[in-house]
Amino acid sequence: MSARKPIKKAVFPVAGLGTRFLPATKAIPKELLPIVDRPLIQYAVDEAREAGIEQIIFVTGRGKTAIVEHFDVAFELETTMAERGKDLSVLEPTRATPGDIITVRQQVPLGLGHAIWCARAIVGDDPFAILLPDELMVAAKGGGTGCMKQMVEAYEEVGGNLISVLEVPHDEVSSYGVIAPGAQLSDTLTEVTGLVEKPPVDQAPSNKIISGRYILQPEVMGVLKDQGKGAGGEIQLTDAMAKMIGNQPFHAATFAGRRFDCGSKTGFVEATLALALEREDMGAEVRAMAERLLTE
Repeated sequence: MSARKPIKKAVFPVAGLGTRFLPATKAIPKELLPIVDRPLIQYAVDEAREAGIEQIIFVTGRGKTAIVEHFDVAFELETTMAERGKDLSVLEPTRATPGDIITVRQQVPLGLGHAIWCARAIVGDDPFAILLPDELMVAAKGGGTGCMKQMVEAYEEVGGNLISVLEVPHDEVSSYGVIAPGAQLSDTLTEVTGLVEKPPVDQAPSNKIISGRYILQPEVMGVLKDQGKGAGGEIQLTDAMAKMIGNQPFHAATFAGRRFDCGSKTGFVEATLALALEREDMGAEVRAMAERLLTE
């Protein structure tokens, strides 16, 4: 068997307006809203780096330059901190190696599929990852690897196209994209025979939902190029992936960890509370505060 190309590029679609979080996102990209003390985009980039990703591709829009600045060297800040004897290690994950971050513009909001297609020239002929920052994927309690690292390990086994899935209660499937499963290769790896967007509960082919992490072959860009608008009048990535099934290997990897839907306000609050409770420097205090608020 010939060696598979490694996954070294990742696309982050970050051009959205974040209207569900207005007015907080009027001047601040939603991807920079913090979960405790790290912005959402930092969690996603750290997850990609853990998986061996070397090139970060941000698909941005107007008003999103602050995302790139977050990963730049803040000379004035670092100089002032150093002069005052403050620890600079907290900023280490925010410093990108020169040339590692590339941005492209999605001038018109035509959907997720269109956002991915905007990165075609950078992706080139390489397989690539996609991470949706709104989906905060956290390793299982007590240790473990992140979602993208688990996916890269699965990709090294089966190749082709791979999506991350999570199991949800059957009565919730109508809110998500769901896979039609084929052969079960292992406890966590499933063949995908179809993709269904928000099926009625009684017609859902499974309870395994697509959860915002993908590894795709570059041929998907050719599919997206000629694809018309789908649900919501947008160019849907799910439609393009569905066309790849049967032409290339397509599998789903069940994530051993937790997912927080930070595209919703309640999910954002849940993520903040959950991660704060696990922090050694503040967990006990936050727990006491939450218990006090619940009894008032």
